[in-house]
Amino acid sequence: MTILVTGGTGKTGRRIADRLEALGRPVRVGSRTGTPPFDWADRGTWKAALHGARAAYISYYPDVAVPGALDDVRAFTEHAVAAGVERLVLLSGRGEPLAEAAEQVVRESGVAWTIVRCAWFMQNFSEGYLLEPVRDGVIALPAGDVAEPFVDVDDIADVAVAALTEDGHAGRLYELTGPRALTFADVAAELSKATGRDITYVPITTEEYAAGAAEHGVPEDEIEMLTMLFTETLDGRNAHVADGVRAALGRPAGDFAGFARDNAGVWANGG
Repeated sequence: MTILVTGGTGKTGRRIADRLEALGRPVRVGSRTGTPPFDWADRGTWKAALHGARAAYISYYPDVAVPGALDDVRAFTEHAVAAGVERLVLLSGRGEPLAEAAEQVVRESGVAWTIVRCAWFMQNFSEGYLLEPVRDGVIALPAGDVAEPFVDVDDIADVAVAALTEDGHAGRLYELTGPRALTFADVAAELSKATGRDITYVPITTEEYAAGAAEHGVPEDEIEMLTMLFTETLDGRNAHVADGVRAALGRPAGDFAGFARDNAGVWANGG
């Protein structure tokens, strides 16, 4: 059973593809550099990518909550079902109305589905847009003192692989978080402890964040997406912890302290 992993070179997708390959499952990496290529912005690439696939992991780029994502997810789901895909696993976000609309599209697809609804990724600090700020020792974000139960992407990958390959996950919505909610000041303290460096969090306004990101060359559409996420999801609505990892895998979710210890070397060349 060939499994298409869209976003196959991203944070979740490449981990899922690696795990599926380790299990001996036929995997098709859905990316613009894949064979055949897959591009969310070019629907003409979807047919070949879906050909022969019986399961698909849907990870929308840049985020399932951005304008236009819902139409693309709906069209992709229709293409997938028409191509013979029998199982869909959607990566979604917490507290995002547009993401929940995309979830509903997958629920109504007529095939087996699983929703993986996730908190903010811990790996945003180690391999995403927060890597350089951590290395520089200052995390300046428009996040106030709101807490977030950051989730380990390795947990997301484990849940997604289980949903793609095992029975018992169809029709389930797994809300994935870490075991405790942390403010960004708490995160800075955990990172400082793990690295032995002084890393601080500085709350700023969304306008200050957007201006600083633009100065560092971040594309305008990415800035708009990030400021939207800060504004819409970091207002306290997602501060609670969920038990999706345990429900799906029968084990506890990974903690941020362990993530920070395991990745301390990534930030070693800063400061």
